Amino acid sequence: MNGSRLPQVDNVKTALVAWVIGAHALLGYTAVGGWPYDEINEVSFAPGVELVLAALIGPSGLFVIGGFFFLAGLFTPGSLRRKGLRRFSVDRLYRLGLPWAASAFVVWPLTMWLAYRAAGHDGSIWWVMTHRTPLFDAGSLWFAFVLLIFSVVYAVWRTVSPPDEDAVEPGMGLLVVLALGIAVTSFLVRLWFPAKSGQVFDLHLWQWPQCVFMFVLGLICARHGWAAEVPERIRRRATTVAVITICAVPILGIAVGITDLAADLGPFLGGWTWQAAATALVEGILVVSGSLWLLGLAQRHLTQDGKFAEGCARAAFPAFVIQGPVLILLALAMRPIAAPAEVKAPLVAAVSLVGSFWLAWRLVSRSEPARAPRHAQ
Repeated sequence: MNGSRLPQVDNVKTALVAWVIGAHALLGYTAVGGWPYDEINEVSFAPGVELVLAALIGPSGLFVIGGFFFLAGLFTPGSLRRKGLRRFSVDRLYRLGLPWAASAFVVWPLTMWLAYRAAGHDGSIWWVMTHRTPLFDAGSLWFAFVLLIFSVVYAVWRTVSPPDEDAVEPGMGLLVVLALGIAVTSFLVRLWFPAKSGQVFDLHLWQWPQCVFMFVLGLICARHGWAAEVPERIRRRATTVAVITICAVPILGIAVGITDLAADLGPFLGGWTWQAAATALVEGILVVSGSLWLLGLAQRHLTQDGKFAEGCARAAFPAFVIQGPVLILLALAMRPIAAPAEVKAPLVAAVSLVGSFWLAWRLVSRSEPARAPRHAQ
């Protein structure tokens, strides 16, 4: 791939970032958790409402992060070829490592300290940084740190061992193997690191199997031009599998008796349980098929390339970076309002989404007014 823009990829990246911001806003008001505001939220969804939201949004949450790593893998080989090892590594350190470090050691501890103070808890910023679990949490920027690790490891490996330019284009067989690989390794990793567990730097080790496999799939597909066009036969099959699985997950959840997520979710997060094995299998199927489905969908229907679409694409990664403080501060601002979570959460989601992209757009416009978006994240 060359360095030219692909509007369809820009637009799907924008959509994924918007999904993450909205999902984080909602998760902050859930009993099951998943976003740090849940530690101090003043109201939470009724169990029935939370169950409906999980049925509607939950399945897509199994493959969004893997989708990000897939997109990153698609553009990493071209970037490495253009820049070389040294410039590529420095660029990744600047674009991924610097935001992560700023979040982990300054922005996020300060944000959570404000949140705890607003909720009536004592403690210094230093206490938040050194005693809060996980240690050295960077909020949503864990993604940037993990992608930095993967990118630098790949760059060093490819510098030592150049790729085989005659490699066969991936087919359904490889995709099935990757889905099973994600399922098996996710199940095994979660014997030690259950889903939603925290590690130092909040590395999300329980999610690494899908991140690694999808990054590798992106690297493989990059040499065959899938960023511009997913082969029709692959797109159709991936779409069918993804849509059927997304529709089946809520039905299966009801069939096995899930009525209260906070009470019933434990066995699905990890361990020697059939629920954990089933979760890993569904995740493997969805992250592969869902990522290809989204990309294929964007290539057919999300090809807008106007000023607004381009501006959103340029602002997408900065919006991802700043979403954490924006979400927390807006939730704190609404904290004194006597309203249920069913009212507060959608408002926080909508205002945070617009606010994050608006602030990011302003920042990017000032610093890079003439530059096209890059596909490094």
